[in-house]
Amino acid sequence: MLEVRGVEARYGDARALWGVDIDVAAGEMVCLVGPNGAGKTTLVHTIAGLHPAAAGTIRVDGVDIASLPGHRVCHHGVATVPEGRRVFGHMTVRDNLLLGAYRRPARARYRETEAQVYELFPRLKERTAQYAGSLSGGEQQMLAIGRALMARPRLLLLDEPSLGLAPVVVDEVFDAIAAVASTGVGVLLVEQDVERALSTAGHGYLLIEGRIAASGPAQRLRETDEVRQRVLGM
Repeated sequence: MLEVRGVEARYGDARALWGVDIDVAAGEMVCLVGPNGAGKTTLVHTIAGLHPAAAGTIRVDGVDIASLPGHRVCHHGVATVPEGRRVFGHMTVRDNLLLGAYRRPARARYRETEAQVYELFPRLKERTAQYAGSLSGGEQQMLAIGRALMARPRLLLLDEPSLGLAPVVVDEVFDAIAAVASTGVGVLLVEQDVERALSTAGHGYLLIEGRIAASGPAQRLRETDEVRQRVLGM
């Protein structure tokens, strides 16, 4: 599904990523953890085509997308749920969702996908005509995920989905993410709640100062000295 090899990224003369290698298989949930400023969001943006890769390859189903802009990366089945949700507050819930179905294959099946989103997030179905800006933070996060799913992606990138949400809402969001992965969609999750991420994902990567410092099965990664000391503060 996703193969990242030797990826580097820069901001001017400052290097943010150093030879990063990660993999995400179809139907697998992979988490990316690390301290603030480690380069996690930069990596997500680089994969999504929102930040240029200075070196390396990013393959989705064998096709190198590293040099493509974001709007063309989408056509290879990659959808992103950005940090901060970024829904269109002046538009209704349903109009926000329909914006996600911009790919031609997605437009042809938007009614089917919309029904699947409502099944995943029943609260959105109750609020289809409500303006997105009037939703709670948790509902906006559900909407952001639903909008990404409307594109019928093969790979879903999530950047800090639990940020600012109440614990009970976080449970609901993570249950939904696991349900998405169970349908065969590959999921790459960047998450501030490291305990939650490592207990939910099947595989994990620890990113420190732009480099992969450790990787492995998520539960085992949690017990490494690198994660316990550098991320969990234990």
